[in-house]
Amino acid sequence: MSNEILYILLPDFASHEMAYLMEAISSDERCLKPNPKYVNKIVAPSLEPVAAIGGFRVLPDYSFEDMPNDYAALVIIGGYGWLTPAAEAVEPVVRKAIAGGKIVGAICNGASFMAKAGLLNEVKHTGNGIDQLKQWGGDAYTNPEGYVHQQAVSDGGIVTANGSGVLEFTRELLMLLENDTSEKIDMYYQFNKQGFCTLFPG
Repeated sequence: MSNEILYILLPDFASHEMAYLMEAISSDERCLKPNPKYVNKIVAPSLEPVAAIGGFRVLPDYSFEDMPNDYAALVIIGGYGWLTPAAEAVEPVVRKAIAGGKIVGAICNGASFMAKAGLLNEVKHTGNGIDQLKQWGGDAYTNPEGYVHQQAVSDGGIVTANGSGVLEFTRELLMLLENDTSEKIDMYYQFNKQGFCTLFPG
């Protein structure tokens, strides 16, 4: 199995939704890992730079046409691009990932895209509220009883989260990937959730 984690970005993606996960993959509590277990790679519609909501641009490693078949996980980052025709090319990619038993993460509008594609019908899940999942999903979304109103949900190798559940999304994916010990993963989560001064009072 390849050790690459593929992040799917569409134009106007939400950059904050991948920052903590990418950092945890590449570094430990002190510095960059000399031999990380996984490697972060960006997938976009083409190899042209893709712009975040905030305006900065990221140079993709792969396009949808040349992305590898073998990878460790597929992570669907939210943003406004999921409201555009560019999202249509992603559905077969995600279906193939799920059929192949890959770990799949989807956050914010990425989770709503999963509902629209009927890809949340067999798992417990969350997202930007049940109303948005129903609105985006329409007739393809047949599992509203599987919705759980919490920041992130992991079930059947699929992790979903709402747009404010970035740290919970990160924690669940790191656990599935066994990126580190559960204690270190939880410490990373707590440090960023609670803050230095709460964990280490002066």
